[in-house]
Amino acid sequence: MRNFSYPGRSAVRARNAMITTSHPMATAAGLKVLTEGGSAVDAAITAVAVQTMAEPHMTGIGGDCFALISPDGSADIKAMNASGRAPQGISAAALTDQGMTEIPRYGPHAITVPGAVDGWWRLHQRYGRLDWDRLMQPAVDYASDGIAVHDRVARDWGRSVENVTDDPDASAQYLNSGKAYQAGEVFCHPKLAETMRIIQQHGRDGFYQGPVMEDMVAKLQSEGGFHQEKDFTDTEANFVDPIRADYRGHTVWECPPNGQGVTALLLLRMMERFDLETLSDRDRIHVLAEAAKLAYHLRDTYLADPSFSPVPVEWLLADEQVDGFVAMISRDKATEYAPSDFPDHPHTVYLAAVDEDGMAVSLINSIFDDFGSGISTPEYGVLFHSRGKAFRLEADHPNAIEGGKRPLHTIIPGMLSQDDRLVGPFGVMGGQYQAVGHAMLLSNMFNLGMNPQQALDAPRSFAHAGVLQLEDSHGAEMAGILSGLGHEVDFPSSPIGGGQAIIRDAANGVLVAGSDPRKDGHASGY
Repeated sequence: MRNFSYPGRSAVRARNAMITTSHPMATAAGLKVLTEGGSAVDAAITAVAVQTMAEPHMTGIGGDCFALISPDGSADIKAMNASGRAPQGISAAALTDQGMTEIPRYGPHAITVPGAVDGWWRLHQRYGRLDWDRLMQPAVDYASDGIAVHDRVARDWGRSVENVTDDPDASAQYLNSGKAYQAGEVFCHPKLAETMRIIQQHGRDGFYQGPVMEDMVAKLQSEGGFHQEKDFTDTEANFVDPIRADYRGHTVWECPPNGQGVTALLLLRMMERFDLETLSDRDRIHVLAEAAKLAYHLRDTYLADPSFSPVPVEWLLADEQVDGFVAMISRDKATEYAPSDFPDHPHTVYLAAVDEDGMAVSLINSIFDDFGSGISTPEYGVLFHSRGKAFRLEADHPNAIEGGKRPLHTIIPGMLSQDDRLVGPFGVMGGQYQAVGHAMLLSNMFNLGMNPQQALDAPRSFAHAGVLQLEDSHGAEMAGILSGLGHEVDFPSSPIGGGQAIIRDAANGVLVAGSDPRKDGHASGY
């Protein structure tokens, strides 16, 4: 139990249903859907649609989505891949012929066809209970009438102004007289309101066909993009089989490649070989850092769209391989691997929901960078993501850009089960950090005995790009100790990631939820 004399928050507990998001207005909108008899998927769709206005620098209809679903509270987990594909006309050769050595973040070649709206629609078609029109209404209202900007959102907005200054449409839509919106100011987006109304009336076809699609294609082609109308009309999210691994008596479920869920599972498989309960704080940080550097090196080597390049998931998670990987980890010194050349990027939005019938959804939605590509459409205000920046230009690399191909994706929802019962959805935001975040969150709960809120509150570390990042709460003494092992230690200017989780307390029959204090959101239920 936490010390109530210190600032903090308790885990939220509820008997029937729960939703947790990174923004209070999204949580409120999703909770209302649950109280009206909507499914967990209905609540999640409503909440994430609200977040297109509440956290526009992190998510939106111009991005991608992944989800894990337990339809009935069992361990029969389903996965949804709603990540977009590169336009059919693009290739690595076409870009290298233009003198490119990497895909620039700003510009049309970083823009794959957004998959989120199609994913929301297909999730609703299979698992929804309330009318689609009802689910879209809160987002329509916020876009039309405005939403108050919250503190963390304002802080991020202020640090990202330059990301929307080059495109006049994005500047007009996402800046307030040329400046970032401040906490307490009201952000309105009439163009997006009209787009959301069209999606409300016509479902996914309102986005991928007709005037909204034409607006998107015209804008991208004017910027030099390879995009054609058929790239949009043919967009289809897919229900796929999830992948899994066991950790401390639980089964951990992840979406398969092209997402990096296998990286999180590999980390957990490696960490299972260590007695983390008895290790010092120093040793736990060090072991996770060394495992992460190796796991991310393997990710960058092998992960891609499996429809184009087979990904050796079973090989990576096999006992023999995991044992070999663990043997490479030194307990008393830092080891270097080839640095990741995967582009760095900030946060996204993750949310979790459970309804009265036990349905649970773990959903993540992203535009990759802060304000994505920085390119927005003139008529309907669709801000495009920059996920295509994750492709490579080496033609022989598994993740090389190619027409119709999905890029290696960092956004990953998670789900937990035990025996044949659902335990709950969980997820961590934070770009590159997410695979490490999944491992750290579950280790906090199952190795150190923390509840979901405590596990999200705990200090974080992240070894990436040759640097071991420590949040300030670790302190200078710990930084010095880790430097002595050979780590280059840095205290980042921003907190590391975010996260949400809902776990069923089987002993008491209640849901226990947490929401990361690094964001503005909270959990709520009944």
